Amino acid sequence: MRIIGPKNKQSRREGIDLGLKTPGSKGHASLLRKLNVPPGQHGTKRRRKQSERSRQLREKQKLRFLFGITETQLKKYFDKSTRVKGNTGVILSQLLEKRLDNTVFRLGFTPTRPNARQLVSHRHIKVNGRVVNISSFQVSVDDAISFAHEKTPKIPSVEASLANKDTLIPKWLVRENSSGKIVAEPTSEDIEKQINLISVIEFYSR
Repeated sequence: MRIIGPKNKQSRREGIDLGLKTPGSKGHASLLRKLNVPPGQHGTKRRRKQSERSRQLREKQKLRFLFGITETQLKKYFDKSTRVKGNTGVILSQLLEKRLDNTVFRLGFTPTRPNARQLVSHRHIKVNGRVVNISSFQVSVDDAISFAHEKTPKIPSVEASLANKDTLIPKWLVRENSSGKIVAEPTSEDIEKQINLISVIEFYSR
């Protein structure tokens, strides 16, 4: 199942910013102040020593919540990555990064992945000139991503995101105004800044 309930509590439990709140908002500012304090009335008290299995589980959960996918979806991505020749962690990263909702987010069209997923499901995004409303759709190198309607860039959250000059676009993507293109295969670099992929692989390999 997807994340339900207070989003900041989920991020605090995992100890990282899961990107569920719009940067610059009051909710995001509140999260940054309390990010190192686990949720619950006891806060940092009574924290048990974490087992290896528990650590692997938490890394797997971080990856799930970061991309907003279900356990079933992540397991399918892992199974697919093990059937492809190459580094399982890198292949798993590529499958997740090439989801259409994530690509829209990485291009800086929206401030968060949930916002990107909403744009896709509401038929605001085109891939190679055709509307695609499936968030898990896998993009490929040379695919062009654009808005399906002229009014979409004027949506407040989209407009603010496009105007944000601090957005870092990954090297595997190129954005020009309100359109983007996949120019290379993604790497695992961005994910590994937040997630220990080896622990995720170990979790599913047992």
